[in-house]
Amino acid sequence: MSVLRHGYTKKQFSKDLFAGIIVGIVALPLAIAFAVASGVSPEKGLITAVVAGLLISVLGGSRVQIGGPTGAFIVIVYGILQTHGLDGLIISTMMAGVFLILFGLLRMGSLLKFIPHPLIVGFTSGIALVIFTTQIKDALGLEITNLPADFLPKWGSYFSEINTINPLALGITVVTILITLFFRKVTTKIPGSFVAIVLITAMVQLLDLPVTTIESVFGEIPRSFQLAFPSIEFSELGNYLAPALTIALLGGIESLLSAVVADGMIGGNHRSNTELIAQGIANVVTPIFGGIPATGAIARTATNVKNGGRTPVSGIVHAITLLLIMLFVGQWAKLIPMSCLAGILIVVAYNMSEWRLFASILKGSGFDILILLVTFFLTVLVDLTYAIQIGIVLSALLFMKRMADAGTKTEMEIDSDVLENYETLPEGLAIYEISGPFFFASAKQYSATLKSIGQQSKVLIIRMRHVPFIDSTGLHNLKDVIRDLHHSHTTVILSGVRPEVLKELEKNKVLDLLDQSMILSTFDLALQKANDFLGHKATFHS
Repeated sequence: MSVLRHGYTKKQFSKDLFAGIIVGIVALPLAIAFAVASGVSPEKGLITAVVAGLLISVLGGSRVQIGGPTGAFIVIVYGILQTHGLDGLIISTMMAGVFLILFGLLRMGSLLKFIPHPLIVGFTSGIALVIFTTQIKDALGLEITNLPADFLPKWGSYFSEINTINPLALGITVVTILITLFFRKVTTKIPGSFVAIVLITAMVQLLDLPVTTIESVFGEIPRSFQLAFPSIEFSELGNYLAPALTIALLGGIESLLSAVVADGMIGGNHRSNTELIAQGIANVVTPIFGGIPATGAIARTATNVKNGGRTPVSGIVHAITLLLIMLFVGQWAKLIPMSCLAGILIVVAYNMSEWRLFASILKGSGFDILILLVTFFLTVLVDLTYAIQIGIVLSALLFMKRMADAGTKTEMEIDSDVLENYETLPEGLAIYEISGPFFFASAKQYSATLKSIGQQSKVLIIRMRHVPFIDSTGLHNLKDVIRDLHHSHTTVILSGVRPEVLKELEKNKVLDLLDQSMILSTFDLALQKANDFLGHKATFHS
């Protein structure tokens, strides 16, 4: 309705139509691959992309969000299936949807943004490693009947059966990876994963190559929707609380991260609580049609924006495109080789791994490293549910420890002048003072304010005299602020940075974004530096 209220042109419709078709093609191989990797039949991925994608676009709080199955849910869905079966997965997903709706109604959208950056990188990288591990069997064509569920036994099984490698399957995996990675150099309009599936499936059928396909593993792919209602024992609902809460937290975090990324690309502002309610409704409804958990997909949302999508219409077109493919082309999807899907998922796992961010956090403070590694290893070796729960508790405990340590240190006289009135500052100069730690709970708010103030100014002085420490989330957000303001041609000056904070800025390469002369010990020096850029004398009366 808000789109129609602001006016909707024929030109924008044509852009949304094109973007929606492209995203639908991008989503096709991913939806099938995510479903297969999760342990369910391929059509469940397509159903999820169609039903959840439609509902999230129509009801969501982001104009360009694309919803559907994502790689992050592979580990959770597979684990729930192993423990509770398909009925348990349906119940858990629907309960997660109810949780998400409650999160939105209770206006908890802003709270989910307070998840520490090392925790997000830790479980995301852990999920990526687990996804990669699950694809080794199909990637190598190994003849393993009963593959263990746990990480270490799985690798033990791979090594014990390494002599059963199918060279053809390995070749298909390698070719799929190469096409997926390098076809973008030919064109960015058609995804390499889609091209790989079409070419390799055709080659396997024409040459009658002896490799496993979707049909040999799952049989026929249904081309219709069938309503599924699980048998619910109310006395057993407590068994599904933990997996449902994990789905809800992960879905909420991923959808809001995707919406934030989209905001940065289109210069908009999403409504986080509305987005959570839409995600919740999608996860309540989709399982009834035979789908699996869904959330906002960052890569598909970015593809939508890059191809001109600016309204929910593109998301609706994406869902309709997938529906038409499922109804009229779905019978050929059963011919896709499993090793081809494995190649696509290996690329997905690599993109999810965020290894550069992982490595950068390892160079930071011991507190952030501890959160990162604990979350990572719990995700890989134990369970994502425990990883998120323990990671959040550990983050809170370590924050209290850092605050206690900061309180016992001798207060240094840095930038000690007390300034109370900024009214006489010259035009083009803005000042923002951060009071307290720049950490995961405050980073989002600080960043949003800094961007808003800075984009309206020629020079922004950020006063940091009262910042006792900055964590990985704060560093990550500060980098984004400086980059965005530089793109807006705003000069950023840091004032009164404490030595321990300055050390963290250096270690994490924040200072690479700023000239050394832009980091000054007192506000007076910062004000003089601002004069040089503004070309007149900046005065201040306290």
